[in-house]
Amino acid sequence: MLAAAAAGDEIAFRRLIAQHHDDMRRVARYITRDRTLADDATQAAWIIAWKKLGNVHDETHLRSWLVTVAANEARRLLKKRRRRAEAEASTDAIHGPSGIDPSTGIDSMDLRAALDRLDPDDRALLAMRYVAGFDSSELAVATGISPSGVRNRLERLRNRLRQELA
Repeated sequence: MLAAAAAGDEIAFRRLIAQHHDDMRRVARYITRDRTLADDATQAAWIIAWKKLGNVHDETHLRSWLVTVAANEARRLLKKRRRRAEAEASTDAIHGPSGIDPSTGIDSMDLRAALDRLDPDDRALLAMRYVAGFDSSELAVATGISPSGVRNRLERLRNRLRQELA
């Protein structure tokens, strides 16, 4: 399917979109913390993918390449938005059903705030690991860091989050 899509087969490309769009969008959403910006990043990533799909020679790397393209676009758009100093309010609100311990919502808000303080590159790494489910080998391909380097960086990020939430 990769070869057919790279050769311009629109049906094969649509199948790739069906398989990978949700992962790409979730990672972009995690990085940007904004639905609209994540959708824009994902759409931009698909345009890049259409143009550069022929550069992917190993089908086992396709998923990590696509998610990395989406993550890069998410970071690019986030930087662009920050440069323009557009203050957009988050549309996410924490709504919990009644009868739930209120501390659950507070814990969620604390985690969200701690994640927001992370660098977009660190959020991208966490998103690829915990949102898209990449293992250290896939993360190594996506980031250009060795698998052991990825594991070490993730451990440092987890420790940082634990300290901030303690």
